[in-house]
Amino acid sequence: MTPSGALLGGERSAVGMAPSRARREPLGRSKVDRAVLAWLLEKDEPSIRYRTLTEVLGRPENDPEVREALALVPERGWAAKILAARKPGGGWDDEGSQYRPKYVSTNWMMLILSDLGLGSSLPEVREACEFWMDGFAARDGGLGGSSSGTPHYCVAANMARALVRFGYADDPRVRRTFEWLVGQAAPKGGWSCFGSGRNLDSWEALSAFAVYPRSRWTAEMREVVGKGAEFFLERELHRQGAHYPPWFRFHYPVHYYYDLLVGLDFMTALGYATDPRMSYATEFLRSRRRRDGRWNLDAVHPDVEGAVARWFVAHPKQRPTPFALEDVGRPSKMITFTAWKVLGAAERANPPEGEAT
Repeated sequence: MTPSGALLGGERSAVGMAPSRARREPLGRSKVDRAVLAWLLEKDEPSIRYRTLTEVLGRPENDPEVREALALVPERGWAAKILAARKPGGGWDDEGSQYRPKYVSTNWMMLILSDLGLGSSLPEVREACEFWMDGFAARDGGLGGSSSGTPHYCVAANMARALVRFGYADDPRVRRTFEWLVGQAAPKGGWSCFGSGRNLDSWEALSAFAVYPRSRWTAEMREVVGKGAEFFLERELHRQGAHYPPWFRFHYPVHYYYDLLVGLDFMTALGYATDPRMSYATEFLRSRRRRDGRWNLDAVHPDVEGAVARWFVAHPKQRPTPFALEDVGRPSKMITFTAWKVLGAAERANPPEGEAT
């Protein structure tokens, strides 16, 4: 893990732009694929092992290997290191609020932990979740509230997604947050952060609904998710405004930033893997695969260009501190796992020629 200002001048590696349509082969069949799978299943990082067993290989939660991996998540690897840095009864390196400093304070650590398989059955996770929800309580009973108690879209949607993963899907505060997100959707589909107009960067609500159990969706939720997904599909997950290179680099943690892998992840989880308008992003993902079958971590946020980058140059003290679990420009277990999950969903929905359905 690297919370380091040393990344400020070089937090990304070179990435090509255009996808090439390589011959499509089923995942898991080749010697290279078997080696990649063995790498993801290594016991040094139990969070990736657990998620690979359950989300890539489809093992049930009561599988002995799954149970063993999950039990090790708070004891070894990324999650254990993050939990060890938490202050007793509180959060992490907060300065006046749980939101700052970016990206090393409580809000950002909780978003990462939610991706690592931890649940609220663990006392320290439950305590951290309650601390987090108290810090971002909204006046309407939901979450994502600012100091005035008014929910902020990106914070609220990210919290909703994370807390469902932590096991809070039935919590009334989480439910109220999903209802608030419905009311924030644009009539034509999509969401807007900071009143900037609906855009691909405002992806967080769809990612939250992607993990929210379908049995809890209302008719209004189904409608806004359908319209929101159509907004992304109409743009093939990448076409909005001028070409923006950071969208074509793969990152982790993602915080509130968008890239094509982020979009592919929640769109496949929502069930859109077979839509032909996903093809560009899917082929781009395949084109970024290394010869050894893995994917690199291309950059660590803030990976920005244009006006935001110029603003950070003018206000260097406002630039967030990068936080990384893995090394930029090197094979990444988190990126490779996510890529396998996405491509696996696409193959199950649309098997290669000659494959049984």
